[in-house]
Amino acid sequence: MSKVVLITGGSSGIGKSVGEYLTEKGFVVYGTSRNPENYKEGKFPILELDVKNIETIKQTVKTILDSEGRLDVVVNNAGAGITGAIEEIPEAEIKANFDTNFFGPINVIKAVLPQMRKQHGGLIINITSIAGYMGLPYRGIYSASKGALELLTEAFRMELKDFNIKMTNIAPGDFATNIAAGRYHAPLLDNSPYKKPYGNTLNLMNTHVDNGSDPNMMAQAVLKVINTKNPKGHYKVGEFMQKFSIVLKRILPDRVYEKILMKHYKL
Repeated sequence: MSKVVLITGGSSGIGKSVGEYLTEKGFVVYGTSRNPENYKEGKFPILELDVKNIETIKQTVKTILDSEGRLDVVVNNAGAGITGAIEEIPEAEIKANFDTNFFGPINVIKAVLPQMRKQHGGLIINITSIAGYMGLPYRGIYSASKGALELLTEAFRMELKDFNIKMTNIAPGDFATNIAAGRYHAPLLDNSPYKKPYGNTLNLMNTHVDNGSDPNMMAQAVLKVINTKNPKGHYKVGEFMQKFSIVLKRILPDRVYEKILMKHYKL
């Protein structure tokens, strides 16, 4: 029997690549979007779901269960970028980012756990970010939201072990997707004390995305985790130096690591 997979944010970027790859491998895949009517010609169906709207989550899960009778894998991929000096980002935008990147996955997880317990098994993959392992300048809110999801997964893994429900994180580095287009950018204000360093950092971040890795790397990583009997808590996918930066943070003194980051971002 083919495993049934739900991918939030499956209409573009990493989510779309993962969905297409798993479909080609014989999985039954459902993706989601807030505007599914714009994505009717894809390789797998796109259902309406907003991770900030619990009713749409419940309805999507019900639709899948009514059709398939089970749900084996959930990929919490929907997310939003945000940049800016923390002092200058409106509180409403900070909360909106956490609603999508942190509380959204929680809403999805809560909605699928009863079915996974009923079927005595399941796998939940949370797509986080290498940025969640460190506080990055002018990406502090994004780093914090993804870092919070990393820690949440660690707690969930222990709470769910008695139900044969597995959970893991996959943290991507920079990939060539359209994430920059949907990212909230705090405006570059002429009178801002952060104007020059923030502007330089923003240009560097966009260059990283434009020159990022092929999203199919993430698709292959997701398949590998699905086929792993007991997945680890954390996986990192990306260029060597991006993954190695996590190792450096672990072994270097805080001030040394901070200087490396500042040099990288030309601060």
